[in-house]
Amino acid sequence: MDGGRIIQKDVYFYGGSEPVYPSPEMTGSGEWKEAFDRAKEFIGKMTLDEKISLTSGTNSDTSCPGFLPAISRLKFPGMCLADAGQGVRGTDFVSSWPSGVHVGASWNKELTLARGKGMGGEFRTKGVNILLGPVVGPAGRVVSGGRNWEGFASDPYLSGVLVGETVKGIQGVGVIASTKHFIANEQETNRNPGGGVEAVSSNIDDRTMHEIYLWPFQDAVRAGTGSIMCSYQRVNNSYGCANSKTQNGLLKTELGFQGGIVSDWGAQHAGVATAEAGMDMAMPNGGDFWGSHLKDAIKNGTVPESRLDDMVIRTIASWYQMGQDKDFPTPGVGMPKDLTKPHHIVDARNSSFKSTLFDGAVEGHVLVKNIRNTLPLKTPKLLSIYGYSAKNPDENNPTDGLSPWLMGSGSFDYQEFGAGFFGWSSATPGTTGIAFNGTLYSGGGSGATSQSLAISPYDAIIQQAYEDDTALFWDFHNGKPAVDPVSTACLVLGNAWAAEGADRPGLRDDYTDDLILHVASQCNNTVVIFHNAGIRLVEDFIDHPNVTAVIFAHLPGQASGKALVSILYGKENPSGKLPYTVARNESDYGNMLRPDEPSGIFKYFPQSNFTEGVFVDYRHFDENKIKPRFEFGFGLSYTTFGYANLSVEKDGNKSFEEFPKGKIVEGGREDLWDVVIRVEAEVENKGEAEGKEVAQLYLGIPFTGMEGEKVPVRQLRGFEKVLIGVGETKKVVFELTRRDLSVWDVRAQKWRLGRGEYKVEVGGSSRDLPLVGQFTV
Repeated sequence: MDGGRIIQKDVYFYGGSEPVYPSPEMTGSGEWKEAFDRAKEFIGKMTLDEKISLTSGTNSDTSCPGFLPAISRLKFPGMCLADAGQGVRGTDFVSSWPSGVHVGASWNKELTLARGKGMGGEFRTKGVNILLGPVVGPAGRVVSGGRNWEGFASDPYLSGVLVGETVKGIQGVGVIASTKHFIANEQETNRNPGGGVEAVSSNIDDRTMHEIYLWPFQDAVRAGTGSIMCSYQRVNNSYGCANSKTQNGLLKTELGFQGGIVSDWGAQHAGVATAEAGMDMAMPNGGDFWGSHLKDAIKNGTVPESRLDDMVIRTIASWYQMGQDKDFPTPGVGMPKDLTKPHHIVDARNSSFKSTLFDGAVEGHVLVKNIRNTLPLKTPKLLSIYGYSAKNPDENNPTDGLSPWLMGSGSFDYQEFGAGFFGWSSATPGTTGIAFNGTLYSGGGSGATSQSLAISPYDAIIQQAYEDDTALFWDFHNGKPAVDPVSTACLVLGNAWAAEGADRPGLRDDYTDDLILHVASQCNNTVVIFHNAGIRLVEDFIDHPNVTAVIFAHLPGQASGKALVSILYGKENPSGKLPYTVARNESDYGNMLRPDEPSGIFKYFPQSNFTEGVFVDYRHFDENKIKPRFEFGFGLSYTTFGYANLSVEKDGNKSFEEFPKGKIVEGGREDLWDVVIRVEAEVENKGEAEGKEVAQLYLGIPFTGMEGEKVPVRQLRGFEKVLIGVGETKKVVFELTRRDLSVWDVRAQKWRLGRGEYKVEVGGSSRDLPLVGQFTV
């Protein structure tokens, strides 16, 4: 270790990330052929300066965070790039959609596709060409990560299915999806260089990279994502946007990615190196690296003009592929630079998607405790409401500049948020775990939503109480409020805040736990509701006999209150399932609990070593025989379900050779996607209410024989959400692909189909799997 001396120079790490050159050129394979041919013809008419102009952003008279300049001579109108994966940010007349973690908790493919269409339609109406989302990185490795809420789940399979549906929805209405952040971007602490310290390095082995972190990006590429955003941090000590292994090797070669790679804002730290490593577009501008400097590199031969051509072709091909050359709104037309000045109204909301907003909000709620038939409520005589997350924040009002409204931090301390996001010295980031000033519709940062309308829990409860003649008492400010002991039920609403720029200080907070215990000591029917932007531990109160129900309400978007009340009163049956594992103790998460920080000889080059390998979230709990409080995939309903009649059938017409041999298509080798196993089961509604169940399939893959390698006990490889009437039985079908059955072989550099007996388990969560079968390969 360099004699224990503090490492001063980056040269110490050279070779840690395998070099892969040159950057592969777009091939126009599959459905991209026409767009590719048109893009090639387009750039044939361009001057060198015009090509250079389309490799980096410029200023505009819009509020688009990124903007590619127009080339009027060629009738190219430019392109607007805008945040984010939960809805259009920083403008008016748009919807606040359920956040990524809320979508993950719904486990609903069809609803996810509809959300993508509805959200994408709003971006299109506003003149946004590239939607900066969805998010599958972070993947949830660091449990206290500040941006986990933007992603779907702590499982690559669940994230992969949902990102695929989201990309299809967004691009189905002609908007380019920029799936992000590529790759292994798992913590906010030291995400960027500063103060003489480089960005943290995610140090990750090849197998883990493929089976956990690359997996959902593979699904996004398979779905046709037109853009990928490279990340801030380093990967094996090479910056994400200058990493030739990840961009040239994994993405453009192995996965056959046909679109373009755009930098995260300010994530470019080199000029020639990023061009050669496969980055195609610099945002928000070329800064000190591209622009005129890229032109110089082209002219002196340091960067071949063919690389420049490929950058532009990938951007323009995506523009053609989504049909943006035909009837697409003027870029940024609905993105006024200053909402406080007179501007033209562009109302992007579409009333036909109101039901999607509502259903999405409902289905991301997860009921984890419900004793003594507490829920649903039945015309309560007196409700008492406590907690800071019941009401709206006091302001939902745009101001010019970098306002709390713009950054989604209206409920939080803006000085502390700014310390993390902007680097302000007025506060210490990551010290406060809750948003005291109101309920949460999304987390904070560039992924936040802009509410044009939002219904808080309190708003919706008042309306319901009016209909039922229910008396209401409330106290949103006191940590030890007076409690009327004759209350039919007491609702305590707290939250768990998270935002870009800082990781969370912990997974629980004393203030909220003490509030819950105080109310429960005086009210024998206490219902706890969390709007949680990540995992929230509950050990301090979960077994209290007067805490009769607990709901993880996540981040529901604008229909939050209406959705919650519909569940509380039984108008909707809860059907969400946890997209992560809730532990009993923080220590149960091991080295994945908190972000890594600079230390020892790595004082200036912080290192995050992914030594757990593939054993993240429930894989970690299974491997180490740790009993969670609530397992991955868990969620209660107002009814009960039974499972029966498992059948497993191999497709005799498909190859079960050890390695795939198909050609490279979008998403990797073609035969990886062959369906080779079909599994069927029956699910019966045995209760007294209609409800939806998420039937889950977990696969135990046999040991592959690779020396020193372990495989998880079980891995999610299928899920189906079905609506089942009282007394009704429905069949669910799971189709398993070659990839689902495979392990990444680091020597062969291919997905390897193991030999032996595969265990098939089907049930309602990762630890409730009553149906067990097997097949042999």
